[in-house]
Amino acid sequence: QFGLHIADFTFDSGPAELGPTLARHVKHAEDAGIQRITVMDHFWQLPGIGPFEHEMLEAYATLGFLAAHTRKAMLHVLVTGVIYRHPALLAKQVSTLNVLSGGRVGLGIGAGWNEQECVGLGFPFSPVAQRFRELEETIQICRQMWSESEEPYDGAIWQLGRTLNSPQNVTKPMLMIGGGGEKKTLKLVAQYADACNLSALAGVPTGKLDVLRAHCDDVGRDYDTVEKTAMIGVNPESTVDGVADQVRALGEAGFTTTYVFSVGIRQPEKVVDLIAGVAAQV
Repeated sequence: QFGLHIADFTFDSGPAELGPTLARHVKHAEDAGIQRITVMDHFWQLPGIGPFEHEMLEAYATLGFLAAHTRKAMLHVLVTGVIYRHPALLAKQVSTLNVLSGGRVGLGIGAGWNEQECVGLGFPFSPVAQRFRELEETIQICRQMWSESEEPYDGAIWQLGRTLNSPQNVTKPMLMIGGGGEKKTLKLVAQYADACNLSALAGVPTGKLDVLRAHCDDVGRDYDTVEKTAMIGVNPESTVDGVADQVRALGEAGFTTTYVFSVGIRQPEKVVDLIAGVAAQV
């Protein structure tokens, strides 16, 4: 499978045309057979993609817009920073979008890392150990709110008196944990997640899969029940043949879904056409 990861909202059409441009972009992606469409969870653009000042849209509002302009594609944030939202609000946002999209929205989540962005906008930025505790409790709260349970949740960080969530999801949201941290992140994948997402920007991360397998063994999880997904980037110099070689190598290592983001490609249709060309080869 392929995912279109929209990480850059700076298009030749300009900011005033972002709505129509995105609507055309995701329709083109669906028509080309791309099965998943994702956005990232940031408020400023990331170095390496563009200047801080480039356009950036809030993830969950954007996901709702994309849901209204798609019919089949699975949608999620890749990945939600646990530092930005109260977990009960996040659980409700995902289930709301799941219902309104007909069951097509899941949850991608991670511990968050962008201290500069948090300081700039006034979000609390906890030490890394605290963020991982927040991540685990947020996952637990989401799972509880996506069940029939209305029991209280009493965590070390979060306390909820009643975990009522109505309406419930149309389909069980896929839970993806992003990141390749070997001690914490991949252990949480083994414990809780339907899928992992690993960066393949520096090559095929086979070592990370070995670590994940060991964590699965430790917690009694069948390694094969974890969907392995990877992230790659393309730029104006990327070719169909070159990207196809990357995807084949990922497939040989056990990855079944490749998410593709672009850097410096200001015509979004070119990204979709590149992915479609790769899909035709592999």
